[in-house]
Amino acid sequence: MERRRPAERDRTPPKKEMKGNWQDETSGSWFKVTVPYGRKYDKSWLVNAIQSHCSVPFTPVDFHYVQMQAQFFVQDVHTASALRSISYKIHDEKNHKIAILVSHSVVPHSVQNKLTPQQMENLKLTMKKRYDVLEQALDLQNFRFDPDLVDNKIDMILNRRNCMAAALEVIEQQFSKLLRLNLSSNKLFQLDGLSDITWKAPNVKILNLSKNKLKSTWELNKIKELKLEELWLQGNPLCDSFSDHPSYVRMAISYSQKLKLKSLTQRNHARMAISYSQKLKLKSLTQRNHARYYCIYDSGNRQDLLNAYHDAACFSLTIPFNPEDPASSNLIKYSIKNRNMKKHEDPVLLVQLLKHTRLDIVNTLSVLPKTQHDFASFVVDVCVQTETILYFSVKGLFKEVEEMSETPVRAFTRTFIMIPTSNSSLCIVNDQLFVRDISPEETVLLPNSPFSCMPTTPLGQQKMVQMFSLQSGMNLEWSQK
Repeated sequence: MERRRPAERDRTPPKKEMKGNWQDETSGSWFKVTVPYGRKYDKSWLVNAIQSHCSVPFTPVDFHYVQMQAQFFVQDVHTASALRSISYKIHDEKNHKIAILVSHSVVPHSVQNKLTPQQMENLKLTMKKRYDVLEQALDLQNFRFDPDLVDNKIDMILNRRNCMAAALEVIEQQFSKLLRLNLSSNKLFQLDGLSDITWKAPNVKILNLSKNKLKSTWELNKIKELKLEELWLQGNPLCDSFSDHPSYVRMAISYSQKLKLKSLTQRNHARMAISYSQKLKLKSLTQRNHARYYCIYDSGNRQDLLNAYHDAACFSLTIPFNPEDPASSNLIKYSIKNRNMKKHEDPVLLVQLLKHTRLDIVNTLSVLPKTQHDFASFVVDVCVQTETILYFSVKGLFKEVEEMSETPVRAFTRTFIMIPTSNSSLCIVNDQLFVRDISPEETVLLPNSPFSCMPTTPLGQQKMVQMFSLQSGMNLEWSQK
């Protein structure tokens, strides 16, 4: 015992010397905080536990995992001393003590490479262009190669924590109500930087991480606190680790109890979306897009429909061909755009009447008579539905609301072909509109009350929802959304 005492005395001075050095540090010094075996703890729980015990308030910088360790950085000698003093004073749920190791550090990578104020301003403008206000959706697919970023020489590699931190900062400041985030095709192989989304954008319900480089389901722990309803992972290497579909579903449920796994009946779906299949997704989006489309169509400003169409979409309008009355006087306002092949034999004219590009389509729709559709009259028929395409028709009545003594009521049939977009929405690639006069039998069935864009009574809305659910096969719960 006597021989060990000098050795113990020899080890004491370095500790005092280290403490003295810390006291001599400036307030701008950086320190690395390491929690051994910190990977087994949820990030939010671990950070909150440390913050609640620490006598000095602090914000962890660059929280991440290295093998089994959790690490972050702080900038202040007083914070570093306070953190070191609570080592082994925090207990986990199994009453195990948690060690906290603090050491000097160089400036963290994310701080060294922090975007300049001008770069942040350019980043905000670029992200605003990718934000869909109506859907509350942000599309950051293949973000690094956005032309605006490339032109401004901003290299946004989202695997880098400084880049992801900058993107999340913009989201927190500009898109606080964000519900859908698309991060597909960004070569993400880890989600350390994305973990801050749990408090910077806590309302996100749909997260698309498809076509990235995620190899382990362990990465999903870093976003586990998000109350997700859809999580897309197809195209990631981690999907190959599941031998069958049931094990894939069990994994999905373990990472988010909020995920609704419906209509996942096919085998070998390891490369398809977790939560709903794309098939169910297309159904659930149709009714919402469909209702909003006609409300905008009837609003008087159809230019707002631009975002509903694909850039290369096409549109055609037809009215009945009556050999005895070629002019179709009752539908004269539609005849100039009429592409009925029974009336026209000129192939050049037929091509001209087929409107291409969303701008031409919306300009054509804008010159048609103003309308008010009767939602209660709608009949929806889903013709073809796959993971990548939705083909359906809508039949119903509308009245023209131009300034005239009588407001004629028309019948219409409209056929849409829609495909999913990168921001988890749908866009129209083909639109065919057929307009005719109503028959005497239909005249008797006209409603006594004025047409309305949306059903105004709960009973009317329920009827519409039930109708669409029945026609499309969509779960009634999701038809109501």
